[in-house]
Amino acid sequence: MTNRPEDESLEDEPPGHESEPGIGQAGDSLSPEPAQSLAGAEEPPANHAISSVLTRAEFAPTEIAPVEPGPPAPAGLLTSDAPPNPRPSFEPQLFQSFFQPPARPPVRLPHLGHLILLTLLLGVGFICTGAILYLATLFHLFGWSLSAQAAATNVPLLLASEAILYLVTFALSAFVFPLFWHEKLFAGIQWRGAVARQRFWLLAATALGCAALAALDEVLMPGPKNAPIEKMMSTPGAAWLMFAFGTTIAPFFEEMFFRGFLLPALCTAWDWTAEQFAQKPAPPLDANGHPQWSFAAMAVGSILTSIPFALLHVDQQGHALGPFLLLILVSLILCTVRLKTRSLAASTLVHATYNFIIFALALIGTGGFRHFDKM
Repeated sequence: MTNRPEDESLEDEPPGHESEPGIGQAGDSLSPEPAQSLAGAEEPPANHAISSVLTRAEFAPTEIAPVEPGPPAPAGLLTSDAPPNPRPSFEPQLFQSFFQPPARPPVRLPHLGHLILLTLLLGVGFICTGAILYLATLFHLFGWSLSAQAAATNVPLLLASEAILYLVTFALSAFVFPLFWHEKLFAGIQWRGAVARQRFWLLAATALGCAALAALDEVLMPGPKNAPIEKMMSTPGAAWLMFAFGTTIAPFFEEMFFRGFLLPALCTAWDWTAEQFAQKPAPPLDANGHPQWSFAAMAVGSILTSIPFALLHVDQQGHALGPFLLLILVSLILCTVRLKTRSLAASTLVHATYNFIIFALALIGTGGFRHFDKM
């Protein structure tokens, strides 16, 4: 039996060496010569694997010269009508929290937290007012005395202390609240002076109606004689100071506290509580970025705002029932104006005009604050 050449090539290979599969087939496929049939074909020589590798090298792809970039293609040619490849179904659930922030309810200004902050600022204002008055009496300025009896009868001292308290609190509020609201103080409390200017005569007529209610209350339920406010206006100088203070500074700061902070905070608290019980989302803000309250919230908020407003002035009226009920009714009207117009300037205008009419009637009735016995 004769040995074939490939048997000799296999014997020369070291043990454990295996020939690369498919080299011969690959070489045959790349060879330009036609493939021979397996039947009757002689076995290839031992160096056939080397020739196959050389044949593959001859037909290996050559290096292609780089093509210089041409002008950019139009934008329409860069798009394809083919649908994009769908993303894995798990990707939105995995990364949704990173790309979509959670929805937050609208911030309704001002709320109870802002009212508490305003109360703290009022406390700081009291401390500053006491310090200023103490320095004034220490250096004997204006002849002021901080004794209880002197302070109760000294109208300039009383009005000065109130003015200092209001101004310090307002200055602190104008600085602090924009840090939380990211908008100015007048925008947060819905001042909207343009609304008050547009409806000036209607608001003035509303103030005249409040003065008519005051005259009717004086007939039906008159207050006591020699009330503290009448004693404070016993001299022309004190009366003129109260006239100026009661028609400018007092209406502005009283409206800022009661209708600018207290009323919106109570309305928001009522609606927020109802939303928590009913599991309902907060209503969106209006076009001006202001909260929208329910009718029940506005009604309850107006009543709860009017009671402390009347209590603030009841001491000046001698704690009489008639003036107390009148103050509650006037406050309800002011709350209605504030909520109807969404303008704090509108309710401030009504308040100041109402005080002006009351003082003007007293001015006329006393002959220019000279005959107080006619009051």
